[in-house]
Amino acid sequence: MRASWRNWLEAEAPPPAVGWQIFFTAAWAGGFALVFTLIGFVATARTAADWLDPGAWALWLGRNYVVAAVISFTIQGLFKSILKLFGTAWLRTLVGWQRTVFFSAVPLLGTAIGWPIGIALIYGRLPLFSGLTSGMVISLVVVSLLMSAMFHVYFSLRHKEMKSRMRANEAQLRLLQGQMEPHFLFNTLANVISLVDADAPRAKHMLEALTDYLRASLGGLRHDRSTLAVELDLARRYLQLMQTRMGDRLRFEIEVDDALCQAALMPLVLQPLIENAVKHGLEPQVDGGTVRVKAARRVVDGRDSLQVCVEDDGAGLAVAARRPRRSVAGGPDGNGIALANLRERLQAGFGTSAQLTLSDVDAGAGTRACIVIPWQAATAA
Repeated sequence: MRASWRNWLEAEAPPPAVGWQIFFTAAWAGGFALVFTLIGFVATARTAADWLDPGAWALWLGRNYVVAAVISFTIQGLFKSILKLFGTAWLRTLVGWQRTVFFSAVPLLGTAIGWPIGIALIYGRLPLFSGLTSGMVISLVVVSLLMSAMFHVYFSLRHKEMKSRMRANEAQLRLLQGQMEPHFLFNTLANVISLVDADAPRAKHMLEALTDYLRASLGGLRHDRSTLAVELDLARRYLQLMQTRMGDRLRFEIEVDDALCQAALMPLVLQPLIENAVKHGLEPQVDGGTVRVKAARRVVDGRDSLQVCVEDDGAGLAVAARRPRRSVAGGPDGNGIALANLRERLQAGFGTSAQLTLSDVDAGAGTRACIVIPWQAATAA
C-alpha cells in the first residue's frame, strides 16, 4: 500500500534501491500480520490466559505473517512486471481516475492471488474455498468496490493538495526569478557606464557584447528550468563579456564532465556567483586573476549530489567583507540580495536539501561558491 500511494502521486519519481524495497515490503507485512493477530485474539480470546499464551501468539503471528508476506511480495511483483512491460512513460499518460483504478486494482489483484497461495503454504491445501457461498463472493466484490472508491477519494484529495503546493512553488520561483533579472541588468549596465568616460570605444564594444549576451539569455529566463549545459554556455558568454572590460586581467576555465550537462538547473543561477567572483575577487587586484567553474557528481553530507562550484584566486571572503562598498550608477554595489535570492530559489525548486555555500579556497585566499543539489532532484527535474 505504501508503494501504491507513492506511485500514484509521484509515478515519475525514481524508485528506492531494491534492498530498501524488500525491507519495506517485509516490514509492512510484519505490521499487517501483527494487526490481524490482534484482531484474532480480540475476537477469540476469552481469558487472560488466552492472551498470555506465547505459543498461540507465535502460531498465529507466524501464519498471518506468511499470508501477509506472500500478498505483499505478490503486489510488489505485479507492479514491477507491469511497469517493466509498459514502462513509466505509459503510466504518465494516465489521468487521475485512471491512475486510481490502476493503483487500486493491482493491490486487490495481488491480494486475490497471494492470499490462497499463503493459505496453501500454511495448510498444504485451500480449505477456505470449499465453504464459499454466492453471498460471500458478492460481499467480497462489494468490499473491493468500496475500497477502490475510498482509494479514489483519498488519492484525488492528495493529488489536489500536491498540485496546489506545486503551483505555489512555481509562483514563488517566478517571483524570485523576476527579481534576478533587474539585479543582473543593473550591475552589468553599471559596468558599461563606468567605461563611458574612460574608454568610449571599449564601452561601445561591451554594450554590443551585452546585447549579444541578453539575446542568448533573456529568452531562457521565462522558463522555470534550464540545464547545466545551457547555464555553462551563458557563464562562458558572460565571462567573455567581462573580458571586454578587463582585458588580460580576467582569465577563466570551465571544467565539467559531459555526462552531467543535461542535469537540471534554474536559469541564471551561475551568473550571480561569477559576477561576485569577478567584482569582489578579481577586479580589486592589480593583476586580476582566474575564475574557475567546476561541476561534478559527488557525495555531499552523505547524499549523492550534483555540485557546481565557482572559484576565484582573489583575496578571499574576509578581505572582501572589510572592503568598503562602492556606489555605482546612483545605487549601492552589494551582493547580499542576489545570494539570498539564489538560496531561496534553489530550495523552492529542489527542496530544502539544496544549498549554496561560501568558503575560502585556501587559508585567507580565494573564494569558492558551491551550489549543491540532490542528484535525484537534478535528474528528475
